[in-house]
Amino acid sequence: MEKFRGIVEIFDKCNMPWWYVRVPKKMSGLYAAFADRGLIAVTATVGKNAWPTSLLPFGDTTHFLALPAKVRKANDIKLGDKISVKFEIRKRHSVIP
Repeated sequence: MEKFRGIVEIFDKCNMPWWYVRVPKKMSGLYAAFADRGLIAVTATVGKNAWPTSLLPFGDTTHFLALPAKVRKANDIKLGDKISVKFEIRKRHSVIP
């Protein structure tokens, strides 16, 4: 399991802003081989909340982790907070037609 700390930021250029934390560039590079169309499937943990998700690409070889409202609420996360995040790679399931 990987662990990092990051600052909570927001994409506010869309109708429904996304809250997120940046994944350190070194980690993006380490797990690039697991990416599928830029997405790296993980199980993320913040506080006591774990959920299946993906590290999403910024488009500059780095990734970010979107923070769902229920996770932010359960952990009293506010914009600008520095939080601890854990994640482990999750196997993606292929769909066979």
